Amino acid sequence: MSAESTPDPAISGDTGSASPSSPAGGRRKPPRGRRKALLVTAWTAAGIVVLGGTGAGYVYFKLNGNIKSVDINQALGGDRPAKVDNGSENILVLGSDTRAGGNRKLGGGVDDGSARSDTAMIVHVYKGHKKASVVSIPRDTLVDRPECTDAHGDTHPAARGVMFNEAYSTGGATCAVKSVESLTGVRMDHYLEVDFRGFQKLIDELGGVRVTTSKNIDDRESHLKLAAGTHSLDGRQALALVRTRHGVGDGSDLGRIQLQQSFVKALVEQVGHIGLFSDPKRLYDLADTATKSVTTDSDLGSVNSLMSFAESLKRIQSSDMHMVTMPVQYDRANANRVLIDKPKAEQVWEALRNDRPIPESATKNTATGEAKGVVSAS
Repeated sequence: MSAESTPDPAISGDTGSASPSSPAGGRRKPPRGRRKALLVTAWTAAGIVVLGGTGAGYVYFKLNGNIKSVDINQALGGDRPAKVDNGSENILVLGSDTRAGGNRKLGGGVDDGSARSDTAMIVHVYKGHKKASVVSIPRDTLVDRPECTDAHGDTHPAARGVMFNEAYSTGGATCAVKSVESLTGVRMDHYLEVDFRGFQKLIDELGGVRVTTSKNIDDRESHLKLAAGTHSLDGRQALALVRTRHGVGDGSDLGRIQLQQSFVKALVEQVGHIGLFSDPKRLYDLADTATKSVTTDSDLGSVNSLMSFAESLKRIQSSDMHMVTMPVQYDRANANRVLIDKPKAEQVWEALRNDRPIPESATKNTATGEAKGVVSAS
């Protein structure tokens, strides 16, 4: 931890949702209440399970047994966007807000058996696997959810104008994937999910992540206090950072997304520079934590598959990642919700479907959160 960093106490529940300016132009204060947490993008889960030559025998079977997977393809069948066979890939990365087990203490609240997708990122890896675009979907976006069948076989009718993160609580990973594909017209080739405890432990085992803050951050809800400057964040601080929105930008969930995107870039930098292969025990510990923390689609549900996937991403550096938020506008009828800017969003989806860069025009004059540049990789 740097001299500027202030150790944060136990993380309690954060509050609220997107909170923009009011229709009259004044600032609406976000309501207080429980909040969830970010989990991380594909490089966190996949990148650190590359075992090189260390994964023989017991190690392989131990790690393989850690991985949880969901057969998305079988559950969704053939009623999906066409699979593009040009070498590009789309990965839906979700963070759920489950309170099960040790996640209850980290996330706040009680274990009521439910969960929602607190964070959603579509990672589009371009043909050649040298560049990627990452599109964050705000959890508070009002969408039309398709009919979904949950893990118990119960069918839930389609619903209009519901929060995006409600799809996961309705039908789990399968419903979340189906909702994203319905929204975007883009086929999700893979699915990854990581939990609270895993996120925090991964950061600690990586030795922390260095970031630079351009402004002071003092959020009493996430219990994060950082002076402007460079910091090495441990797992608890990192979890607080990606949950922070109060006192940063316009105080909305969109601002939180901008902090999350900056942290992901810093994390990719960290993984690329720590020299995991020189320390087999550390590599194993990281792989053990990662495979215990991740839930994948069945195509990635083995150590060999994750190794191959991670290998395909290793050339992508933070500078090769274009990170945007799905084009939205604040809902003037409800300050805590956002609405899809459909013409601009279609520019994003069309670019991904055709393996092209996302045009600047797609995100121009959309709601942002006003927290860009507050956090950067060191």
